[in-house]
Amino acid sequence: MDIFSMVITLVGGLAFFLYGMTVMSGGLEKMTGGKLEKALNSLTSNPFKGILLGMGITIAIQSSSALTVMLVGLVNSGVMQFSQTVSVIMGSNIGTTLTAWLLSLVGLEDGGNIFIRLLKPTSFSPILAFIGILMIMTSKRTSRKDMGSILVGFAVLMFGMSLMSDAMEPLSKSEQFASILTMFQNPLLGILVGTVFTGIIQSSAASVAILQSLSVTGGITYGMAIPIIMGQNIGTCVTSLISSIGVSKNAKRVAVLHISFNIIGTVAILIIYSVVDAIVELAILDTPIDAFGIAVVHSIFNVATTLMLLPFRKLLIKLAEKIVRGDDIKTNVPIIDERLLKTPSFAIAECNASTASMAKYTVKGIRSAISLMNNFDSKLANEIYENEEMIDKYEDQLGTYLVKLSAEDLSVTDSRQIAKLLHTIGDFERIGDHAVNITDAVIEMRDKKISFSDEAIDDIKILRFAIDEIVDLTFRAFTENNLSTATDIEPLEERIDDLILDIKTRHISRLQAGACTIELGFILSDFLTNFERISDHCSNIAVAIIEVSGDVGIHQYLGDVKSGKNEHFIEKYEMYKNKYSL
Repeated sequence: MDIFSMVITLVGGLAFFLYGMTVMSGGLEKMTGGKLEKALNSLTSNPFKGILLGMGITIAIQSSSALTVMLVGLVNSGVMQFSQTVSVIMGSNIGTTLTAWLLSLVGLEDGGNIFIRLLKPTSFSPILAFIGILMIMTSKRTSRKDMGSILVGFAVLMFGMSLMSDAMEPLSKSEQFASILTMFQNPLLGILVGTVFTGIIQSSAASVAILQSLSVTGGITYGMAIPIIMGQNIGTCVTSLISSIGVSKNAKRVAVLHISFNIIGTVAILIIYSVVDAIVELAILDTPIDAFGIAVVHSIFNVATTLMLLPFRKLLIKLAEKIVRGDDIKTNVPIIDERLLKTPSFAIAECNASTASMAKYTVKGIRSAISLMNNFDSKLANEIYENEEMIDKYEDQLGTYLVKLSAEDLSVTDSRQIAKLLHTIGDFERIGDHAVNITDAVIEMRDKKISFSDEAIDDIKILRFAIDEIVDLTFRAFTENNLSTATDIEPLEERIDDLILDIKTRHISRLQAGACTIELGFILSDFLTNFERISDHCSNIAVAIIEVSGDVGIHQYLGDVKSGKNEHFIEKYEMYKNKYSL
């Protein structure tokens, strides 16, 4: 193989490797869905739990750089605290070593043993690729298609690794290549090369893979490989540094923490390595290293740096705070970082959390507006108007973000979640508008110095209690994603409709008896219309929750409700009928 063919094969192998890793990590991320985000949100002050989570998530998405970018986005969104990210970053450095172990199987010598031969990727990767393609082409379930993508991605990744190894093999007989390798006897040069090369391709896994490919020449020794591996850990920080441009100070500190951890760890291990070598003169450093040896060194280095710096995690936090000084400007509306768009399950989970925050403002607005009907308070009225402005900001931001998110490569589950959120944020916003309308009606009554009759006040009081309950049920059903609570909303909405009809009938009777006026009738109609619309929007939110759950066919559910076949609906309606009667 001439130089031209060798370079072309190497570049092609790297392309296959990176593409396979992208496909595989994409499939893994889709399969894990919101579980990754839930795992991160379950973080406590326990550093060992954080390390395990960092390892697990990095293994799942096959990229420590991607995890660090996610952490930057989550801290920038205000979802995570900066201090929570330390142990996760440490864990991600350990988790990324799994790829090197998988790639070490490429150079496995079978020695004629059939069982060892089966462990080689060249033996089983084509079979995995075939199974994966069949799953993608024939399966109707999204989860199986994602599994197929993982298998195909892994096979392509391993094929790329084999190509790179094949491209490097002729170099073992090249004297010029051997002379170039002598330059790497200098540890500082090795660290620099590892840092720069990994920074350029922005993938420590790919950088380690190329080093493992080079090891087939037999010209790479332990003394050369160890500094390069150290440099690769520094070079992988470039991605997080780039992602920290234009973010909050705390989010910048995540990137600074990442590179500080890797630089300090590298310097410390390099000093220990140099001192031990100077005293003992380690013979192994002159021994040629293979792919398996590189995986061992990679793991030992990352585990050692984590164990060494784990007790000093608070000092690492202080160092990042010293480097990035100042406080963030606080905002009432959380910003969902666009970096999370590349990991849809994380982005959707944060949109859910922001919608839940929006819902809190909605519930607060409705309850405040209802309380004004009993006892007017100008300060509370102003708070309702300010509350509505906040709800509008949430809807505007969430709506824009969800539209962008819907353009990403999504699983069916994620697509349904986005559809649910797009519907529900509109309904929560409209409920907030009705809180303002109720407030306007109360102010009109106060300005005109008019009031309802005692009978009308009693009727409205019962309706207010029902509205308060349906709003509470809707909030709990959404925030807890509770299907059972969601199915309780429709019968209460039906009861509210009947109550409103009864109140209108009773008002007409009072009007005919001269106990009420037409002017009060208009204001009463405003109240009733807003209450009815609130219950309608609550019903819409419940329907969206039921539809996304998939446990109940929404068309069948609504059909059974309308036809009177749904026993749960009938039972609950009778309960609400007894509870809320005039």
